[in-house]
Amino acid sequence: MPLKKWLLQYSFAFPLLFLILAGVQYLKGHTVIYSMEFGLLWTAISIIVFALRRAYFFRKKINCQLCNDLPANNTQKK
Repeated sequence: MPLKKWLLQYSFAFPLLFLILAGVQYLKGHTVIYSMEFGLLWTAISIIVFALRRAYFFRKKINCQLCNDLPANNTQKK
């Protein structure tokens, strides 16, 4: 598994997603504490679900064009 690549990607995605989710809640008029709790909870849930799905696809050798984790398949040349 390309664990190092995934950890690097998620280390960038986590704070970015947290800022977006918490910022939206704050702009909707919620308190800062609630916005931060909401951001942390839903960022963690989102990252975990995406990581588990990505690991499942990697193990089953299902090619994901967006993730690009599997090496190119030479039989699918156009």
